[in-house]
Amino acid sequence: MKQAKVLSEAELKRVLALVASQRHAARNRMAVMLSFYAGMRVGEIAALTIGDVLDGEGRIRDQIILRAETTKTAEARTVFVNGKLRREFERYQSCYTNGDRGRPFLMTQKDTAFSPNTLCQLFGRIYTDAGIDGASSHSGRRWFITRLAHSGVSPKVIMTLAGHRNLSTTQRYIEVNDHMMRAAVEGL
Repeated sequence: MKQAKVLSEAELKRVLALVASQRHAARNRMAVMLSFYAGMRVGEIAALTIGDVLDGEGRIRDQIILRAETTKTAEARTVFVNGKLRREFERYQSCYTNGDRGRPFLMTQKDTAFSPNTLCQLFGRIYTDAGIDGASSHSGRRWFITRLAHSGVSPKVIMTLAGHRNLSTTQRYIEVNDHMMRAAVEGL
């Protein structure tokens, strides 16, 4: 099975520009950013509630605990909120009209929770509309893992952040291209 495309910086900017010009821009941008900057799977994004993201005082959490029943491995996992993702949460926070902590964080246009399948279809439409071939709902996750690997982050840390049980799974996510290989040998 062919792996999802890892977007370049220019392609990610194109996706975000497209999203900004469409209906439900704030929600769709948040979904994209959770994929790219948290490395979350679509099922994990779809299962997020407001209470997962905000504490009892309405402040954005530093860590999001993904419940075992919402992860692929059926094991709880921690997503750390970096500065860029925090700014995205702050930007999106003004979009909720209902502060019910049990309410889904991202809602469909029919004001219902996304299923993993409908969110996957949304990602597919966004990438198609942006003219990016080979991208899927997993592209952001592969981008996240690849960026961590190329930033020198320990493989064990990446594996844990991704919620993988085996390092070999994590390694399959990492994109390698000629530019990266050239830069590696130039550093010798």
